[in-house]
Amino acid sequence: MEAQEYMHFALKLAKKGEGKVNPNPLVGAVVVKNGNIIGQGYHHQYGGPHAEVYALQEAGTEAKDATIYVTLEPCSHYGKTPPCAKKIIDSGIKRCIIAMEDPNPLVAGKGIAMMKEAGIQVEVGLCETEARVLNRVFLKYISTKTPFLFLKCGITLDGKLATRSFQSKWITNETARERVQYLRNKYMGIMVGIHTVIEDNPSLDARIENGRDPYRIIVDPYLEIPLSSKLLHKKDKKVIIITSLSEKETDKRKELEKLELRFIFLKERIFSFSNMLEEIGKLGVDSVLLEGGGQLISAAFQENVIDGGEIFIAPKILGDEKAVSFISGFCKESMEEAISLPNVKVHQYGNNCSMEFYR
Repeated sequence: MEAQEYMHFALKLAKKGEGKVNPNPLVGAVVVKNGNIIGQGYHHQYGGPHAEVYALQEAGTEAKDATIYVTLEPCSHYGKTPPCAKKIIDSGIKRCIIAMEDPNPLVAGKGIAMMKEAGIQVEVGLCETEARVLNRVFLKYISTKTPFLFLKCGITLDGKLATRSFQSKWITNETARERVQYLRNKYMGIMVGIHTVIEDNPSLDARIENGRDPYRIIVDPYLEIPLSSKLLHKKDKKVIIITSLSEKETDKRKELEKLELRFIFLKERIFSFSNMLEEIGKLGVDSVLLEGGGQLISAAFQENVIDGGEIFIAPKILGDEKAVSFISGFCKESMEEAISLPNVKVHQYGNNCSMEFYR
């Protein structure tokens, strides 16, 4: 195997941590000696050992004079775990190949410097583009302190989210809906508007084996959420309600507080997406899956805050101008003005398809 292949393997390992390590980055590590992989590992869960620790443990004393491939610069500080750079030094590793420097201010080149001072040969930049793609969420959150916003919606061929009576089950097929469960597990929070909660009474779970349920983020300016809503009575209590400051002292808010929910209070009734994301970020949520409805999706496009998304399209036509559109409320009068989705990939899910895009 060539150096690039070892790093690709480390990146593949890192991806196994999706949905479990947020707000930490996805990291994989491979220890190689005499052309053989003698240790491998990835960051399994937030607060747990880092990738380098698992790889070095598997390599044992054979790590001396070996090469370690890591998808992100090893940490140099004491946090929830000891510094990995020191672990690498103590193991006797001779060479460290790193895909990219860690932009976290607590690291930011310090791990590289520590290893170089100890006499380890350090190289940075192998498969850096792939490493950055893998950690899109982490890179956005660590640099801006606002969550990565990913749009998910299922629409008919004529761009409808639901019928005029708000029926939306099911626009897309089962295969496409399985993909949605993967997305719910991947991102830390799901955001919906209050009308989605009232009409659908969703649980907003990630129905995936060994997955984790996200924070359910409800945009509810007038605090209209029914006390009987399913998502209010989840055992994990992972509910965030975004509402107006004027609702803070109401009886409804006091009733909801008994359910151990979190609140974000904003001054205005018509919320700015930028303000909402800033406040969500303060709660340690690094990524949000925006599931609708149409008003929220339209607002996100208007404010240009969407970092990526996947729009699922089913071969169905409602042909009703009063059915719920997935986007509306602003008018682009020419094709030159039209919103153009960047970096699009098309996927097939049986007789459904999707357009996945990222900035």
